[in-house]
This record gives sequence, C-alpha cells and structure tokens, in this order.
Amino acid sequence: MTDTPPEIAEMIHARIMALSGSERFLMGVRMHEAARAMALASFPPGLTEAETRSLLFERFYGQSLEAFLASQGIGIEGSSLRPSGNPEN
Repeated sequence: MTDTPPEIAEMIHARIMALSGSERFLMGVRMHEAARAMALASFPPGLTEAETRSLLFERFYGQSLEAFLASQGIGIEGSSLRPSGNPEN
C-alpha cells in the first residue's frame, strides 16, 4: 500500500536517480545506520554481544540466523559461530 501520489513518487525517484552512485550508496549506509541505532535502542540493557547480534539479525531479517541457514539447506550443528574479528576464524 502507498499513500504517495504517483507524480510525487516520480519526482522523488528522479531526484534520487540524479545523485551519483556514491551519493546514493552513502544515503543507503546512513539509512541502515539509523535503522540499526533505533533497533539497538529498543533492546533490553545488559545483553551480551552475541545476544545483541542475534536479536539484531532477527529484527532485520524476521527470523533467527539458525532458521535462515536451515531454510537455505545449511546446517550448523556442531559448529560454533564466532563474532567477526576473532583470530580463531
């Protein structure tokens, strides 16, 4: 559903497409950062990094990482998912 009149949507699309690719990319990065900050602000305090990352994935993608991987036929039984930056990766 949209409540934006077609001529306004067309105008907005034209303005965005008039930006350079790097400007559009940076716009997307800023929107993602804003959405991430809002999601993080809604989480209860005291979560571990792993809990925070798990909740953030669920908030953005609507399912747990495990459920997503299972839907792709990827099993994670017996494996350990480590945070990025871990030298053991």
